[in-house]
Amino acid sequence: MSDLVQRGAVVTGANRGIGKAIALAFLRSGWPVVAIARTVESLEALRQEAGDLAPRIRPLACDLADAAQLEGVARALADLDPVPGALVNNAGISLSAPLQRTTTEELQRVLQINTVAPYVLCRAVVPRMADAGGGRVINVGSIASLKGIRYTSAYCASKHALLGLTRALAVEWGKRNVTVNAVCPGWTETDMFSRALEAVVQRTGRSAEQARDAVLANNPMGRPVKPEEVAALVLYLSSPEAAGLTGAALPVDCGEAA
Repeated sequence: MSDLVQRGAVVTGANRGIGKAIALAFLRSGWPVVAIARTVESLEALRQEAGDLAPRIRPLACDLADAAQLEGVARALADLDPVPGALVNNAGISLSAPLQRTTTEELQRVLQINTVAPYVLCRAVVPRMADAGGGRVINVGSIASLKGIRYTSAYCASKHALLGLTRALAVEWGKRNVTVNAVCPGWTETDMFSRALEAVVQRTGRSAEQARDAVLANNPMGRPVKPEEVAALVLYLSSPEAAGLTGAALPVDCGEAA
């Protein structure tokens, strides 16, 4: 077992969707996991699916939109012993609205959760990773990190910024054996995908099947990504085999970015 595995992983937004799949993948591969979600109670589904591995979960409650709570959880992570071997900044929110109907408050909330929170957590953990001999940071971006998408200016801005942070930290900390990469999922079978389909149904009057076809119209494989497929890439990026891979933006999108 590698030193990174023994030191464990931190996963934000670990209560559902991609975050839960990532936390489970780490647990099943021998990693202890600090699981961060808005409430400890919301992590119950993760604990149930983890089964006998549940005692290896350390829950931490934090609303990343709350600056004071974010600073508090950053201090908690900075004090962890041993320092985590991997930090996965997965928590995020989306916003779909035209520019003129996106308020400043909405923009600030999206940036706070999708960009500021990963920055603050990296600032708390990465220097200690370097002092411990190295580590892995994986930022969960989006295909919206790689291209513009109509009616998602706030979301695209936050995810493009997250990719910029990823590349800058990869350059800054590479010689200290801390790798920093981004995984960029396309549409994924999560609550976010379900809400997008519901919005299309309500806005257009289409059936659920027609809405699904419309959302996936530019997807070469004609299907959304599975959360477990994103988790598998995160687990690889956290492995010793990925030690030479840093500063990358890796799409997991069934070919949509192509």
